[in-house]
Amino acid sequence: MKVQINQKQCGFLLKNGCFLRTLASGTYYYMKALGYEVAVEDMEGAVMFNKVPKEILLKQDPAFGEKVLSVMVPEGHVGILKENGVVAQILPEAEYLYWNVWNHYSVELLDMREPEAANKVNKAYLVRIPLKYYKKIEIQPGELGILYYDNQVVKELGTGTYYYWVYSRDVLCRIVDLKVKPLEISGQEILTADRIGVRINLMCTYKVVEPRTMIETIKNLENQVYACVQLVIREYIGKYRLDELLQQKDEISQFIFKRLKEVEGDYCIEFRSAGIKDIILPGEIRDIMNTVLVAEKKAQANVITRREEVASTRSLLNTAKLMDENQTLYKLKEMECLERICAQVGNIQVGGGALLEQLQALVR
Repeated sequence: MKVQINQKQCGFLLKNGCFLRTLASGTYYYMKALGYEVAVEDMEGAVMFNKVPKEILLKQDPAFGEKVLSVMVPEGHVGILKENGVVAQILPEAEYLYWNVWNHYSVELLDMREPEAANKVNKAYLVRIPLKYYKKIEIQPGELGILYYDNQVVKELGTGTYYYWVYSRDVLCRIVDLKVKPLEISGQEILTADRIGVRINLMCTYKVVEPRTMIETIKNLENQVYACVQLVIREYIGKYRLDELLQQKDEISQFIFKRLKEVEGDYCIEFRSAGIKDIILPGEIRDIMNTVLVAEKKAQANVITRREEVASTRSLLNTAKLMDENQTLYKLKEMECLERICAQVGNIQVGGGALLEQLQALVR
């Protein structure tokens, strides 16, 4: 049996299945009938020869150990394999063996036993590491994160991006939005004190001020705040008659806001504003209100008309008194009337002189 091994290859000589030694480049002759076997492998990447345990190869042939890089990844660590200084792959298993002849391999070990240690790791490494080994937490502006190890509070996280190993601890982060939020209560049907059903639309704003207490004591915050505002609306609207409700809309909004401020501590929030947006009346009540409004406006219009008529009559009376006391003023008034009459006439044709004499008499 002739075996040819080139410069970039390595041979493994076995007899009857037992490893004897490695073979460098060259030409070899062995009798297969005597149980000899040669395995040839390119000296690039991982060592693929697996007919003999790697420990035996390294122990029995020191020359082989000089050509390879043996990697042992301890418990709780992950390896970063670099080929010629460039990250090549992640090593999550315990043992690896790489040819270290034509390409230079090196390994950097990352300790995963402390969750927070992941924040010190090069982000280029984390991109290649599977997400099952770590947790990425992003806190946006206006948010706060509560960090838990094994369901126990560790600390609060501000705005930023964080990484935590999940090898030894269960890592959880609950993010709370600290920005001011609007809450609209729409179409709340409420009976007034005079038993008229109205629908109320209310708008309020609030923000979380005790995030940690809120997480530990309150579930579904928005639903609970919604229910709280509903109860406050019903508590106060039911005390007023319809007319009072329409007249005191702003005052009632202030009462509701004041009442909400009294209970905001129970929900770990702070109310910033609250007020009635709309009051929607039933169809028949709306028709009655429109009829009353039209009647009121007509009455007001009649009063204004009468007032103007009285003022006009009084003005005529005063004018008449002045003309009665002053003949010159009376004459000027006649001429003014004559001027207006003439302005409306294009041509005047008369058959006799009586009309001309009358006009002349008016202007004398």
